[in-house]
Amino acid sequence: STELDDADGEVFAMVRSVVGPDVPIVSTLDLHGHVTPRMLQSVDVMIAYLTNPHVDQLERGAEAAKVMDMMLAGMKTQAHLVKVPMISPAVSLLTSAGPYSELIEYGQSLVQAPIINISILAGFAPADAATNGMSIVVTTDATGDSDGHLERAWSDRHRYTTQLTSIDEAINLAKEVINDDQRPAIILADVADNPGGGGRGNTLFILKRMLQEELRSTTIGLLIDPGLAAKAHEKGVGATFIATFNRHDSGPFSETYSATAQVLKLNQGSCLGRRGVYAGRRINLGLCALLLIEGIQIIIASARHQCAEPVFLERMGIDLSSLRVLVVKSRGHFRAGFDEYFAPEHIIEVDAPGLTTPVISQLGLTRVTRPIYPLDPQMEWLVPD
Repeated sequence: STELDDADGEVFAMVRSVVGPDVPIVSTLDLHGHVTPRMLQSVDVMIAYLTNPHVDQLERGAEAAKVMDMMLAGMKTQAHLVKVPMISPAVSLLTSAGPYSELIEYGQSLVQAPIINISILAGFAPADAATNGMSIVVTTDATGDSDGHLERAWSDRHRYTTQLTSIDEAINLAKEVINDDQRPAIILADVADNPGGGGRGNTLFILKRMLQEELRSTTIGLLIDPGLAAKAHEKGVGATFIATFNRHDSGPFSETYSATAQVLKLNQGSCLGRRGVYAGRRINLGLCALLLIEGIQIIIASARHQCAEPVFLERMGIDLSSLRVLVVKSRGHFRAGFDEYFAPEHIIEVDAPGLTTPVISQLGLTRVTRPIYPLDPQMEWLVPD
């Protein structure tokens, strides 16, 4: 919402006003959600995902159904919310390892009667809203009691950091991989231009550096540019033409750039995901084109989606097992999609400019509640009793 910081609170309150005070309401939430007192007042139980990438949505839906069944059988609940004043960069929020993984695992270790659910939502760092920050929600049955906070979230705040690789260093690593067949293939993750987090998926900083360095034998997916995709379809497979990127987009970081391109393959419409967050889901990418520019393969799509699904590339004729350097515009969900071929240690998160940069100080946040870590690194916060 562009008008409300607490759009979910507004929706929850509207639902409550319709069904009345006695009908149980259970909500499932993304780990990047911001929980508010208004949400808490309107919904009986909130259940957040436990995994990032978010591959446990089915399990959380089943958990919500089980809780609903228990409530319909007469169980009463009460929820407790603590807002921890810290903004966490998205790249530090994987649940396979690291502080967030440990925090969620610790929370789950406490889930036993009278505790029904513990949800720890790190929040969405780029949101310039008063609701930004970590939310911890503990739900108990009516006889239980819990203070609803986990002190280790605050004590571990210094561990939620970014460890990005500069574009220069990333380009050098790509050169080494291309020139040495014995080195494992790598992914360069353009985390600052993630369509899944609000990025346009069209920044050209990494592509332009690759062209400047004559870095061939690389693949980039997906660049979101409906106008360029349409032009490629107009030209047809095999055609060579002057490809102009971002001709119709003048937004921040959407730089216009032209280069000679050859159309290798065309596609359009939807595809069925096979791994990770898109597994079993039908995704419509609109008009798509595979272009070749000075030895670099670039997949152009029309509908804005992050490159987190191998089918997005495979439907364009790309064999993932043969790639040496793959650039994806995604923050983290690509890890669950491409883990067949790319281990975590072969993933490089690149420090390029963009709307979804994980560098908190570069987000221009002006409306978040202060003090808040890490914008106020010396702040003190007393964990509620």
